[in-house]
Amino acid sequence: MHLNTHTLRLETTAEDHHIAHMAAVALGLTILESAVPSPLPGVKPGLANIVTLIVLARYGWRMAAWVSLLRVMAGSLLFGNFLTPGFFLSLSGAVLSLTVLAFAKHLPSRWFGPVSHSIYAAFAHITGQMLVVYLWLIPHAGIAYLIPVFATAALVFGTVNGLIAARFMDDKNLLIHENHKRHEKFTA
Repeated sequence: MHLNTHTLRLETTAEDHHIAHMAAVALGLTILESAVPSPLPGVKPGLANIVTLIVLARYGWRMAAWVSLLRVMAGSLLFGNFLTPGFFLSLSGAVLSLTVLAFAKHLPSRWFGPVSHSIYAAFAHITGQMLVVYLWLIPHAGIAYLIPVFATAALVFGTVNGLIAARFMDDKNLLIHENHKRHEKFTA
C-alpha cells in the first residue's frame, strides 16, 4: 500500500511572528494574573491589556485586535474554559474594548493617550461582561448593584495599566532615540 503523504506548509510573515510573540506575552500575563487570588469574583487587573495598548500604539488596531483575540482564545483553551460562560464573558469584554479602542485611536493624541485609552477599554470590557451577565446568565436587575464596584475597579486598573503601558512606550522611545543618536555618531 502506498501512503500519500502531503505536507501542508503555511507561509508566515514577520508580522505573523510578531503577533504570535505579543499574544504569547499577553497570555503569559494572563497566566500570571490567574495565579493571584482576586478579592472579588470577576475583578482582575487585566495585565494582558498592557500588551494590547502597546501594540495598538506601535502597530495599529488590526494587530492589537489579533493579539487580544488570540489571547482570549488561547487562554480559554489553556484554562479549559473554551465555550463556557467564562469564555464568553472574556470574549465580550475583549470585543467591546477593541471596538472602543478603534474609535479612541482617532482622538487627538495631544490630549488622549495610553492612560485614557486604557480607562475607556476597561470600562468597555466591564460593560461587555455585564451585558452578557444580564442578557444571558443572570437576567435580573439586581446586578446593577455591582456596577459601582466594577466601575471603580475599571477606573483603578485602567489607570494603572495605562500608566504602565505609557512607561513601557516611553522607555522604548528613549531606547530608539539613543540608538538613533549612537548610529548617527558612528556614521558621521
